[in-house]
Amino acid sequence: MNNRRQLLTTGMACFAGIAAAKWQFSAAADVVRHTGRPNSKINGVQISVISYSFRSLPDQSAEAILGYCRELSINAVELMDKPAEDFAGIQAPFDIDRYRKVRARSQPGQPVLSAAEQQEHDEVMTAFAAYRQQIAALRTKATMEPFERLRRQYEKGGVSIYALRFDSFDERNTDAEIDYGMRAAKALGANQVTLELPSAMTQVSRLAAAASRHGIRVAYHAHLQATPTEWDAALAESGANFINFDIGHFVAAGDYDPLLFIRQHHARIASMHLKDRQTRAHGQRNLPWGQGDTPLTAALQLLRDWHYRFPAAIEFEYDIPEGSDAIKEVGKCLDYCRKALSYKHA
Repeated sequence: MNNRRQLLTTGMACFAGIAAAKWQFSAAADVVRHTGRPNSKINGVQISVISYSFRSLPDQSAEAILGYCRELSINAVELMDKPAEDFAGIQAPFDIDRYRKVRARSQPGQPVLSAAEQQEHDEVMTAFAAYRQQIAALRTKATMEPFERLRRQYEKGGVSIYALRFDSFDERNTDAEIDYGMRAAKALGANQVTLELPSAMTQVSRLAAAASRHGIRVAYHAHLQATPTEWDAALAESGANFINFDIGHFVAAGDYDPLLFIRQHHARIASMHLKDRQTRAHGQRNLPWGQGDTPLTAALQLLRDWHYRFPAAIEFEYDIPEGSDAIKEVGKCLDYCRKALSYKHA
């Protein structure tokens, strides 16, 4: 306990009294109490899901995603921008899923693209540039009423949208688009927008200024470029900048201790992604939970025992086993969380 306290900085001292309190609960308490509404807050830890986890399912509409959450009894979601914008009628013909797959292959830390992959990348990026121009025009004219309506629909179903994953907050977006994205997130009820950490600090400053104007957080995600100091400059830049911490990517990126990182930065972690990846030495693959190198159980218990209140989202990324589907596999991940968080101290 003393070692844990020593890791807290002076700026986090206000959390110490809460963190030091011993976590107790009745041996007879239910891990999840079903009341007819979704409930995935388990012993104080808000387990959620990012809607990207359902990408393999045929219906990707915002209404379908709400149904998936309700079926699984998950009461909080990080919503991707496309279903939200589709619901709002902000649409243009483009295969966004193909774009995301192609872009993911070109991220830092990924293998060098083959000639065929590079050609596909260039073609998709050219088409994406045209798509962006069409979408930008639609966003400029958009009202917030559809997003507010979608928020009410989710709230009625017992699911909160706490984050909007917006892929269009980069240097190529206009100030009007960034303003639109912040307003859309707030209209949905989110307290944060999540996106990849920009490489340019000028863009970090731009986003932080917009977030401050709208009273919302910008939570930055990182893939295999993640290091323990990856977010330092952004956090120092503005109090509106936060971390969207992906524990699986962090483990795969290098020989880093994710539990230490959480303890040191919990006050600036706005949300978290849960997945099980191997370390670099073991191949960095996404695996079914419990088979990789990511200390998921220890991390979940850390959130529980130290009363960290940021949501932890299931991000389903391993291969779907034969005969299964995304709903079943996300359900398995949720069961993993329940078991990890049901452990009772002696």
